[in-house]
Amino acid sequence: MSYEKTDKELALMSESSRYGGDPGRLAPWAPPMFVEQEPEDTGVPLSHYLWIFKRHRWKILLFVAACVSATAVVSNRITPVFESTTTVDIDRQTPNGVVGQDAVRSSAMLDSDQFLATQVRLVQSDSVLRPVSHRFNLLAVDSTKEGKNWSASNVAQAPVFQKNLKVTRPSSTYLLLISFRSADPQLSADVSNAIAQSYLEHTYNIRFKSSASLTHFMEKQMEELRAKMEQSGAALMQFERELNVISPEEKTSILSARLLQLNTEYTNAQADRVRKEAAFYSVRNGSLEAAQVSAQGEPLRKLTEKLNEAQEKFTQVKTHYGTAHPEYRKVAAQLGEVQRLHDKTRQNIAQRVEIEYQESMSREGMLQKTVQETKSDFDRLNSRSFEYQALKREAEADKKLYEELVRKIKEAGINASFQNSSIRIADAARPSHKPVFPNFNLNIALAFLFSTLIACGAAVLSDTLDNTVRDPEQAARTLNTQVIGTLPVVKNWKSRLGPVAQNGVGTSKALVALSDGNEHMDSYAESIRTLRNSILLSDFDRRLRSLLVTSASPGEGKSTIAAHLAATHAEQHHKTLLIDGDLRRPSVHKRFGLSTAIGLSNVLLGEVSWREILCKPEGLPFLDVLPAGPPSRRASDLVGRGLLQVLEEAGAEYDMIILDAPPLLGFAEPLQMATSVDGVVVVTRAGETSRQAVAAVLGTLTRLRANVMGIVLNQVHQEMSDSYYYYSHYGKYYKPAKG
Repeated sequence: MSYEKTDKELALMSESSRYGGDPGRLAPWAPPMFVEQEPEDTGVPLSHYLWIFKRHRWKILLFVAACVSATAVVSNRITPVFESTTTVDIDRQTPNGVVGQDAVRSSAMLDSDQFLATQVRLVQSDSVLRPVSHRFNLLAVDSTKEGKNWSASNVAQAPVFQKNLKVTRPSSTYLLLISFRSADPQLSADVSNAIAQSYLEHTYNIRFKSSASLTHFMEKQMEELRAKMEQSGAALMQFERELNVISPEEKTSILSARLLQLNTEYTNAQADRVRKEAAFYSVRNGSLEAAQVSAQGEPLRKLTEKLNEAQEKFTQVKTHYGTAHPEYRKVAAQLGEVQRLHDKTRQNIAQRVEIEYQESMSREGMLQKTVQETKSDFDRLNSRSFEYQALKREAEADKKLYEELVRKIKEAGINASFQNSSIRIADAARPSHKPVFPNFNLNIALAFLFSTLIACGAAVLSDTLDNTVRDPEQAARTLNTQVIGTLPVVKNWKSRLGPVAQNGVGTSKALVALSDGNEHMDSYAESIRTLRNSILLSDFDRRLRSLLVTSASPGEGKSTIAAHLAATHAEQHHKTLLIDGDLRRPSVHKRFGLSTAIGLSNVLLGEVSWREILCKPEGLPFLDVLPAGPPSRRASDLVGRGLLQVLEEAGAEYDMIILDAPPLLGFAEPLQMATSVDGVVVVTRAGETSRQAVAAVLGTLTRLRANVMGIVLNQVHQEMSDSYYYYSHYGKYYKPAKG
């Protein structure tokens, strides 16, 4: 994590040089204490997760290596499983039969997905798998693997399911892939082919049973249809006998044609009668022209011409010869004879016209009667034809249905025995030479992938569930306070600051212990100086004269930090007083090798003055130490007023008073001490002290209105947070240059 300073913080830190501080040594995450900052609810950056993985890299690598190794061992010990696949081709355009409509009809192509899904379920059905399971004794193997004590009856009645069977359909194809897995490659191939063959036989049996059932049903219906057909045929014959005709329809057609012909003849007879009637009345009225234009007028016209010639000749003879001449008598006789023939012919024509007129009238009457009789017969037969048509249609329908049923029964019998090739084995299964399980490379890859994910997730989860104070930004965000310093962990920590041989003029034993050339000690000493400047440079408004160093629980390192703070402050030639206020478990005297026979407890009991028992460590002329003295519960009860008096008197003589107090949680003395000093520093052990405990300490101090300077993270190292990356530079930067 990185910490970005505001412009105001940078300006304030630039002013710190006026107080003799070294802002260049301040930690980049330590802002001035008097700047109020609201905690920002920001997300965790990606760099923090990378730091987490880097911190736990060896654990992650160890876990991944263990998982991959275990997977490799297990994969090598697992019995290999072989898989064989039989390819079945389904041709939906192949007809289902050899005769009838099934011979020319192909299946619809719109329901291909549903059809193939149905076939997949059919392959996995009990009817297909049971014969194969009994043949290869797969039921006993499965029951043994399941570890169940099944009886023979239970095995026989339970549905067969093969978990090693897989039926798939490649997309955009009409193929079914029937795959079976087994430890024996030959068995896997045989079972796969047997299942495919059982599937073909099962589809044939289904179709055969369906056709047989249909035939049986149609045979039952055929008896009823035969009886109904005979009944409708008998009713039709009875109706024909009643009509006394074989075919009423043909008879009706004949009557219709005859009636049409009679109507034509009757119409012609009427016209002929009218014509002859007109001739008859003309001749009867005596008109010669009417007789001549009649049908018999031709002889009369000839006789009329002869008569005219005879009269003309008679006139000529009469004129030339006279009446007495024999020629006259001869011509007169000829004229009389012609006149007689003419009259007789005219009379005969009148008779013949009358006879023809009577005949036409008689014929017209006969035709009219015949037409009426024929029309009556036609109407009578036509009125019964509707009933006849209904009976005939019923009889023909029954006969046609019966014949169609007979044909269907024959076709069903033929098609039932036909095993079509719409479902066929396209590629038989063969024994595989390479097992499909376990897939060593895939298992190793999956083990590596999932173990890495689990390890990284566990690392992130452990970091998320860690409720200890270990990161400056985390502490500032969750505790609403500032981290004024961090102190690195020191390997092979020396519990005493002395006695150590002096390393030069004016160098104390304490400073020699902190600057003995050890990389960890050098970084610790630099962190102490940074903490000192962070505390001093934060005092702009008023001078900080007294400082309380406490912690939430024992073992946080507060006494060591208090001793080093006092030593580094005295190193700047500032008079410093270090008071060991932990009257229960004092430890400051151990840091400087002092005696604890007399100390603060004696001062509080009024036995001695505090100035009389001050100790001055060797090599630190500006540092005075007031030990705790012998433990005393009565002295602990007098801390409030007695310590306040000591601080008031010492404040006039010393530039800085540092008070080492007991842990705040569970003890009463630190509460009174916190109200008597100018500032309080809370020491926490990074990665050990819980945030709840620190929050309780800060809450208590806030309630007491104590001036909390901030918290100090002790014993930090690079793997605790990415904020401590700069500690790795101390050793390299402060090494003495070669040459």
